[in-house]
Amino acid sequence: MRMPLTKRRSALGLGILLFGLLHPPLTWARPPFPDTPRIPVRDTLHGVVLVDDYRWLEGGSDPRVIAWTAAQNAAARAILDTLPQRAELVRRFNQLQRQDDRGVPSRAIEGTRRFFWAKRAAQEKWTYQTRADAGAPAEVVLDPNLWAAEVTLSSPRPSRSGRYVAYGRARGGDESPVVCVRDLRTGRELPDSLRGWKQYVESWLPDDAGFFYTAKPTPGLRAPGEEHYWHAVYLHRLGTPAAADQRVFWHSQVKEYYHGAEVSEDGACVAFYRWNFSRNELYLQRLDRMETPIPLATGFDGAYQARFAGDKILIRTDARSPYGELYIADRSAPQRTAWRLLVPAEEGMRLSAVTPIAGHLYLTYQKNAHSLIRIYDLQGRHLRDLPLPMLGSARVSGRWSQPEVWVQFSSFTYPSTIFRYEFARDRLELFHAFPLEVDVESFTTEQVWYESRDGTQVPMFLVHRGDLVRDGRTPALLTGYGGFDASMRPYFSTRYLVWLQSGGMLAIPNLRGGGEFGRAWHEAGMRERKQNVFDDFLAAAEWLIEERYTSAERLAIKGGSNGGLLVGAASIQRPGLFRVVWCQVPLLDMLRYHRFGLANIWAEEYGSADDPEQFTYLRAYSPYHNVVDGADYPIMLFTGSENDARVDPFHVRKMVARLQASGAAPGTILMQIYAGSGHGGGTTLATKIEQSADGWALLMHALGMQVAE
Repeated sequence: MRMPLTKRRSALGLGILLFGLLHPPLTWARPPFPDTPRIPVRDTLHGVVLVDDYRWLEGGSDPRVIAWTAAQNAAARAILDTLPQRAELVRRFNQLQRQDDRGVPSRAIEGTRRFFWAKRAAQEKWTYQTRADAGAPAEVVLDPNLWAAEVTLSSPRPSRSGRYVAYGRARGGDESPVVCVRDLRTGRELPDSLRGWKQYVESWLPDDAGFFYTAKPTPGLRAPGEEHYWHAVYLHRLGTPAAADQRVFWHSQVKEYYHGAEVSEDGACVAFYRWNFSRNELYLQRLDRMETPIPLATGFDGAYQARFAGDKILIRTDARSPYGELYIADRSAPQRTAWRLLVPAEEGMRLSAVTPIAGHLYLTYQKNAHSLIRIYDLQGRHLRDLPLPMLGSARVSGRWSQPEVWVQFSSFTYPSTIFRYEFARDRLELFHAFPLEVDVESFTTEQVWYESRDGTQVPMFLVHRGDLVRDGRTPALLTGYGGFDASMRPYFSTRYLVWLQSGGMLAIPNLRGGGEFGRAWHEAGMRERKQNVFDDFLAAAEWLIEERYTSAERLAIKGGSNGGLLVGAASIQRPGLFRVVWCQVPLLDMLRYHRFGLANIWAEEYGSADDPEQFTYLRAYSPYHNVVDGADYPIMLFTGSENDARVDPFHVRKMVARLQASGAAPGTILMQIYAGSGHGGGTTLATKIEQSADGWALLMHALGMQVAE
């Protein structure tokens, strides 16, 4: 028996009728989706009675849940594996991504040794390599391709001389590395081990004596359910047992705080950080006398970043301006009262990073969501702007005591490229180009502004063929994020390239909740203002349709993590606005998200249902709690990962069960929860390609697209 993938909408006008004539309904054999028992659980929160029919699906280790998940996965696979686009996408992604490639080099603080990431076309994972100096042959330091498939290399940190490399081994994408130390002179692993779990090396001590690292307490040392909290900075000295490691920076009362440490380039002092979500405190300590750290900024009144330039300390902060400004102080008198304003804030220019290199200060700004790099001296004089190839995203790196200035640049139609910047000649010298010639000349990027529901002007990048005809028939992908102060900037993606080459267009709005325009823009999409983010996204879809770039029947949306919440909420609030949805590693039950893993720390962004006022607005938009029986929902694919350290896959399980029970057409609500994968997907290139092909194939098939060469 064959049946339509999705129910046809009944009142979407002549344009959709014509689309239906040109693109008949999608069909495939009906797979055997499992029956999902309703086992109601009744709660009363702040006087409101809530009934949850699928609470039982929260138990990921429950044999019933495991069996149900396997059956849902199998039913969806029976559809996804038969999509003709899928095999073509796997082939095309392999063709584009299996190339020899390398990353930006970084020189050890002392000496000439350089370190960098690199990979060969046939390799599944990137390797970590070194050169004794700029002209020496490359040597592989760490090759995770020799490890088990599920084991990944995490955050290698060379010592100051380059003799040692501390690195983490994680499993199955769980983001819980165990740190090891390798001696490059002998090629052997040291016997050293560290305290706690989720270990990350922060910064090495002078003379390669040891390093600061962060970890959470070993499970069992804290109350059940708190193993994801009580993050702290520890000090490990090489050759000593883990039990001797000192806990040097932590908080004894608030379990949600995160901490970090960075040793100055000259090895004289260390900056300690304490984060409360997007705001932080800053402390400074001399390394020759490990006394109580000096508080530089406390009270969590803004975000702070410290950088060292000789005997000066540079502090970037948005405490007094939402766009950020730069202060300077002498390390001998670093207290806040002695700070001097070096570079004031500028309206519309978000200061996102400060990098002292070779005697100059490179300030990275975001202007209308693209990068601008300005060069200053230590007196705060603006010397020039660094020349960039076009509007895009740039990252500059280097050291105060070394001459090399590295610039990594990409844009939607400019493949990722590494340059060396020559300050004396004010020019970018090509160091490493994208490893494959790709045709991007026929595509163009434009930035438009549209009006959201409350009148706010929101920018959006549109990427499409230069000869696009605005007749409402172009397949469009709308994607966004809108949260956690994260910015959606132009960058090159081989997956986007395939979509564009196959006749599609991209639309990427810079929603409130992001960091594109500073702290105020972020806060406009937090907690009780979260609906602004969804309104911005829905307004973007409406604008694309009104301006005849596309139509509802040719519009796909996708998003992951907080972006998964975004597309989940948008689909539930305006189901008729989209044809197909790919919702990746999402948060969807906003009344219980904070009870799982480390998610309680996100209450600063979303709020918590434990609070009566926050419960009200969370319930109002929580996708899981706003599914309506009988609504005509679009085709939807929900994907999650069993080892996701950030978002528990129970969100996917419960949402799929609820939508399938709502009366959605059989076969339109699909689920894949991937084993051996984390928040970022699989651990090998082959696995990542296979997982990506699932979602992209469904989007393309639903919009009637074929994969182009």
